[in-house]
Amino acid sequence: MAKHARGFDLIAAQAHLAKRDRKLGAWIKRIGPIEPEGWRKPFETVDSLARSILYQQLSGKAAATIVGRVEVAVGSNRLDADALLSVDATTLRGCGVSGNKVLALRDLAQRASAGEVPSARRLAGMDDEAIVEALTAVRGIGRWTVEMLLMFRLGRPDILPIDDLGVRKGAQIVDALDEAPAPKALAVRGEVWGPYRTLAGFYLWRIVDSV
Repeated sequence: MAKHARGFDLIAAQAHLAKRDRKLGAWIKRIGPIEPEGWRKPFETVDSLARSILYQQLSGKAAATIVGRVEVAVGSNRLDADALLSVDATTLRGCGVSGNKVLALRDLAQRASAGEVPSARRLAGMDDEAIVEALTAVRGIGRWTVEMLLMFRLGRPDILPIDDLGVRKGAQIVDALDEAPAPKALAVRGEVWGPYRTLAGFYLWRIVDSV
């Protein structure tokens, strides 16, 4: 089974995007290089997904507070299956975790204990869609969450999260549109950015932040 590298050649990707798309290329020149930080950091699949669940629909500050409480409750800063299963629903609710998120965390931990959640090492040998299929089986984990893992943790080169509002707004700015493109329209628009749509997504987010 072929192993996928974490990350890709950012210089080659930047040159490719600038050549294929002059509008995006102008923004790339204006913003400069982007260097993701998470590709070389070790991570655990269950821990990453648990934190994603806890951060859903909350501000960063509020979510960080709840995560800190959960870490204290489980007695570890690693939210692995054993840690998550060591506390009951009442304890998690006391940390500020919603009922739906408690159920999602429980499902994640139980699936991980049953060997249904691939480890980071196993993910390296899986293609993008296989990872999406495997991880979205977990309650509370949607395609967008897995796409963030693929982009920020695994460094897969050709991921474009077409449902992400920030990415859509970035495309709106690049193309000077009256409104953000619909996901399907963005998927078509983004074909020109392949096989480096991940870096295009990073730039679209940065474009929104820069205006």
